[in-house]
Amino acid sequence: MFRTRRNVVAALGLLTIGLTACAPSAPESGAPSGAAQEITLDVWGWRQEDVAAYEKIFKIYEDAHPGVKVKYVPYKSTEYDTILRTGLADANGPDVAQLRSYGLLQPLVAAGSLVPLDGEVKELSAFPETVLDGARGVSDKRVYGVPFAIQTLHVIYNKTLFDKHGIAPPATWQEMTAAFDKLAAADVIPLAATVTDTWMLPIQQEIFGATTYGGQDYLKRMLAGEAKFTDRPWVDSLTTWKGTSKYWGPQFAGTSYTDAQALFTSGKAAMFPGGIWELAAFAKADPHLQLGIFNVPAAPGAAVTKTLVPGFVDGSFGASAKTPDKAAALDLIRWMASAEFGQAFSKELRQISAVPDVAPADPLLAQALTAYTADPSPYVTYAYFSGGTPTAWDLASESLSKFVLGRSTAQEAAKHVQQGVDQWFKPTQ
Repeated sequence: MFRTRRNVVAALGLLTIGLTACAPSAPESGAPSGAAQEITLDVWGWRQEDVAAYEKIFKIYEDAHPGVKVKYVPYKSTEYDTILRTGLADANGPDVAQLRSYGLLQPLVAAGSLVPLDGEVKELSAFPETVLDGARGVSDKRVYGVPFAIQTLHVIYNKTLFDKHGIAPPATWQEMTAAFDKLAAADVIPLAATVTDTWMLPIQQEIFGATTYGGQDYLKRMLAGEAKFTDRPWVDSLTTWKGTSKYWGPQFAGTSYTDAQALFTSGKAAMFPGGIWELAAFAKADPHLQLGIFNVPAAPGAAVTKTLVPGFVDGSFGASAKTPDKAAALDLIRWMASAEFGQAFSKELRQISAVPDVAPADPLLAQALTAYTADPSPYVTYAYFSGGTPTAWDLASESLSKFVLGRSTAQEAAKHVQQGVDQWFKPTQ
């Protein structure tokens, strides 16, 4: 049988010699030889719906590493962060953990709960610095995880409805709004957007407002203390986004995330502004849906003239500082930085792998990655202003809800974000 964490802890006093023999024979291989060295690596995560996919993915590693079993242990997403913090406190927790990105990673870094991977996983040297930012400690700049996915933000559309109404993916803002008007006149909701699930609001704002504030160039100025959320480019981006609300359907104020998904998959709405991760969910809801994606063209008066594609690192896999199987855990993590893992991850989960040079087989994922690589834009509130409390993402989720429902102005919404961030953010210069 494979040994588990809990029977190891219970038998520590009796099997000291035996446990010494159970350690991996070589840190580089992580693949012990001999029955006495068989081990189980527990990988904790927050994706309960992905168990079957991870079983297939980790089977590849197990086949190449006899004596090692990898078990994906998922928890409810909304409870995961608390469970993980507790689990990482001792050897009964995970060997490897699925980690949140950016600011949400920082409490684990501060607690010393993770193994720094600098010097441990040489494969990380091939990852772009902007991707590693999603797994980096803000205070010490060290990397604590191997990023697993890049999420890009687009308008996902129903190709059947577009063809029926003679609509092509728009190349200009005017073409886009003309398509919205044409669909609305035909009693089709142009955009299935949510308001009640406020975490989606900053995503929608980035999709429609990135060109207005300027994307990466504006972010650099913000990080240097030369620009703020309350400056005109960012404030105007909120107005640009809200301008699309007349196309969200008659009951948008009470539309939840799942409601919006249902409107789109049922064919009542022609488009859904969201992340590329939606493709898998939409295909599961209706395998016959013909999907396409487009990136929102530059808005009138925008800071840039080209289309921008917002994106961010979804998370990473890191090693627990308390794991008794550190060498084996690190070997698994090294494999997670390989093209073999990246290709399996992309295939089984229909996601864009963060591993460099892994080209998705799925044509829509490939289209999304190509567009993002050519014209990347940051997910500002989530990725770069979430390293303190309160996070810009939480603040924006709250203030954008009030703004889009007409309970505040764009300036007031931006001020709410800036005042919260000012409590902890320090410019780089």
